[in-house]
Amino acid sequence: MGVGSKWGNGLVADGAGLGGGPGPALPVIHAVTDDLALERPGFLNQARAVMHALGERGAVHLRAQALTAARLFEIGAALGRAQERTGCWLVVNDRVDVALTTGARAVQLTSRSMSVRDARRIAPDLRLGASVHALGEGLDAAASGADWLVVAHVFGKDAQHVEAERGNWLLTELAAAVSLPCLAIGGIRPEHVPMLRAARAYGVAAISGIWHADDAAEAAMEYLSRYDAAESGQSSS
Repeated sequence: MGVGSKWGNGLVADGAGLGGGPGPALPVIHAVTDDLALERPGFLNQARAVMHALGERGAVHLRAQALTAARLFEIGAALGRAQERTGCWLVVNDRVDVALTTGARAVQLTSRSMSVRDARRIAPDLRLGASVHALGEGLDAAASGADWLVVAHVFGKDAQHVEAERGNWLLTELAAAVSLPCLAIGGIRPEHVPMLRAARAYGVAAISGIWHADDAAEAAMEYLSRYDAAESGQSSS
C-alpha cells in the first residue's frame, strides 16, 4: 500500500470521503486564483458564479501574493459564506490563519508555507493539500499527513513544452506511490482532462483556463464536463 494520510487508510475512491472514510469527497475541479483575477472589480461575483456552477464537485483556491492580509481575509470571508450556500470548497493557499478565520474547508500548502506537520498541529480539523514538484517531495508530504497532492507544472506554461512529458511521468509515479488523491496543475486545458485521468490524476486544477476566460463559470463547467465524459468512457471500456 502506498503512503497515506492520517485521515484514514489513505485509499480515496472517487466519491468517497478523504481517507476512504466518512465526509465529503475531495472535489475534482479546482479553480486556483491569481493576483490578476483577484484585482478585477467583479472578482467576487465571478467567484460566486464559479462556486455555484461547480457545487460540491469543485473548489476555489484563494491564492494571492500581492494582497494585504486584511484584503485576503475580506475576500476569504465572502467566499466562506458562498461555500456554505453552494457546497463548493474554499481552499486558502499558504495562510492557515486565514483559512481558520474564514471557515475555509482546507489549506493548500506550498514551498512558501509552513510544513504539513506544523499545519496539522495548528489546525487538526482542516484538510491539508500539498503542492509538490518532485517524487521525493510528494512522498514526504504524504508521510507527513497531507490529504492530497497537487502535482505542479504538468504542462508548464506551454502545452508543447518538454516538461509535458516529465509532468505526466511525475503524476503517474506519485499516483502509484501514494494512496492519496493526486491533482494535476500547470497549463491544463479542458481537452487535457481525459489524458490526465488516464495518467491516474484524481482531478485537475486550473488558473488561467478558468479565471482568464470570458466566462469563468462556463469555463469551469467545461472542465467538469470533460471530466465526466472521461469517466463515462472509462466505465464503458
